[in-house]
Amino acid sequence: MKPLTPLIDGHTVFIAHIGFPTHSFKAPLIYNPYFADAGINAVVVPMACEAPQFESLIKALLPLPNFKGALITMPHKVTALALADTTSPVASVAGACNALKRGTNGELIADMFDGAGFVLGLKGKQFDPMGKRALVVGSGGVGSAIAASLADAGVAEVGVFDVNTAAATALAQRLRTHYPLLRAASTSPDPSGYDLVVNATPLGMKTGDPLPFDTDKLAPHTFVGEVVMSQAETPLLAAARAKGCPVQLGVDMLFEQIPAYLEFFGFPTTSAANLRALAQIKYN
Repeated sequence: MKPLTPLIDGHTVFIAHIGFPTHSFKAPLIYNPYFADAGINAVVVPMACEAPQFESLIKALLPLPNFKGALITMPHKVTALALADTTSPVASVAGACNALKRGTNGELIADMFDGAGFVLGLKGKQFDPMGKRALVVGSGGVGSAIAASLADAGVAEVGVFDVNTAAATALAQRLRTHYPLLRAASTSPDPSGYDLVVNATPLGMKTGDPLPFDTDKLAPHTFVGEVVMSQAETPLLAAARAKGCPVQLGVDMLFEQIPAYLEFFGFPTTSAANLRALAQIKYN
């Protein structure tokens, strides 16, 4: 397929895609072909920004009239929330955001779409979270959002694990506060006995990374979800498939959440299927 080139001129508005490192970014390869196909004069621009420079970058971008907002990814999802003037309920529960929008008066509006995209992907693969037991490995921004959306989708139990025990404990407490009927607790990364296990850590982005949990303990019926997008078939997903487990790719979460992102930023929205048809996804 011939790449679709977005129009860039003096009227172009832009969305910054901020994170570090940027080599695994897939969003520009989905948004920009869609903008070009739909005749929308907008572009998503990757910006490599490490944690110490994040706040100053946002403050520098905010006064620009053609700055629509930012897609926020690792390692900034938690710290970005503190910069917002207005926060959605979902972002508040998650304790993180993956979208910042410039309001009409220059204020920052935060929202979180990772969890909703992940759950929509599950449902599209005929996995209904209602009444299930889920383990989320990683309690950062994306893990918190996925745990919150699974709770909203009716899971009976969520175990959360993080090498930072305090982060996992705090997430479990937020989940119990907002979902009183949910069983939620900080736990080990042992996947035994769960219906769904999610890798919400960066493990798998780099060659030689250890697996986020012991895949030998997976049961064949356990659904395994991934958030890493640097490659389609991560070592975790390969190991899960070898055990007979159904799986969800990291990029699936992205496709499912972009229609809501487009609406959030005020652009004409579309379907995940149309985005897939237009996307120019590449893997390193």
